[in-house]
Amino acid sequence: MRTSEKGLRLIKRLEGLRLEAYKCPAGVVTIGYGHTSTARMGMVITSSEADRLLRGDIGWAERAVASAAIRASRPFTQNQFDALVSFTFNVGTRNFNTSTLCRKALANPDDRSIRAEFGKWVNAGGQCLEGLAKRRADEAELYFS
Repeated sequence: MRTSEKGLRLIKRLEGLRLEAYKCPAGVVTIGYGHTSTARMGMVITSSEADRLLRGDIGWAERAVASAAIRASRPFTQNQFDALVSFTFNVGTRNFNTSTLCRKALANPDDRSIRAEFGKWVNAGGQCLEGLAKRRADEAELYFS
């Protein structure tokens, strides 16, 4: 399974687009939709290049969710898959794989308590960030739509 256009639109909206390289709050040089591996200060890209970089960047998150899905009690819907890819792209594979959210999704993808699990991933540096809270709400909304 691959991320749908709807899922890509969500990730793009949540990540935001920057066509000129910048240092994120953690000091990492970033460009496009959160691309870091080849980003260098002074770099400028087009929106088409940003799209291409994003498609390559989310591959590892897609593989992580697809790998977990093999163990699921039943297949994920496209929206569930897309929401989990967005979540994984943001928190990383290890956090996804060890999360209660993942465990519940594998046991029963329709478990309504999964919505609250998204909401537990809103902190950075020990404080709740409004942007992360909004991101998790949007991911949960997609997951259950």
